[in-house]
Amino acid sequence: MTFPFPSPPPPDEPVFSADFGSSAQWVAGRSWAYPGGGPVNPLDNKLDHLVDDPAYCRSGVFRATRRRDGLWDSGLLTTEGSAEGFEVRAGDVLEARVRLPVETGAWPAIWTWRDGGQEIDVFEYHPDNPDLLELSNRVRSTHHYHRSPDIRPGGWVDLRTEFGARSVVWWVNGSRVFADGRGVGRSWHACLIVNLSVCAGRYHPAPDPETDAMDFEVSELRVFRGRR
Repeated sequence: MTFPFPSPPPPDEPVFSADFGSSAQWVAGRSWAYPGGGPVNPLDNKLDHLVDDPAYCRSGVFRATRRRDGLWDSGLLTTEGSAEGFEVRAGDVLEARVRLPVETGAWPAIWTWRDGGQEIDVFEYHPDNPDLLELSNRVRSTHHYHRSPDIRPGGWVDLRTEFGARSVVWWVNGSRVFADGRGVGRSWHACLIVNLSVCAGRYHPAPDPETDAMDFEVSELRVFRGRR
């Protein structure tokens, strides 16, 4: 179910505007969301091999390319461990504009992480479900599958997530599509992650044999400080 009424305006000034080229804002190619900080996470059905090569993430285009060993070099950026150490917190509002990937096996996401959890998925996407975004609050075990003809491989999507203490609310292309009624709690805070994973085939198809590269783009990502 969608709720077709206007999104309330965020505060005038963001507390965080993503500059993916900034090494002070973002760390490339490692995250403690992956065992040992990476570079691989096969138990999560991923073929990723994280790399810190700026060509894979620093332009805002997140790429993955096939390796000879069957894994995929892939781009990931996180605020975790960065010089600025930015974290979203309860009450914040995140807005992003993304271009979805086309290739089967691509698994893009914007999400949060801290100390082994605190995960909120702003979105996940798999082109084998071409009209569907996955929206999840893994802190309090809720999720929603949002389907729309406006969601499609290669298409642009405007995302907004309100990290409410009592309810996390997701907006897609200006429509309120899910409010989980559970929230994150008043003391919640977490780092941001943006990355392109590659599916290993257990839950979604692995890449086609003839595919050697894939990408998705985040043209804008901002966080506004809200009320807890």
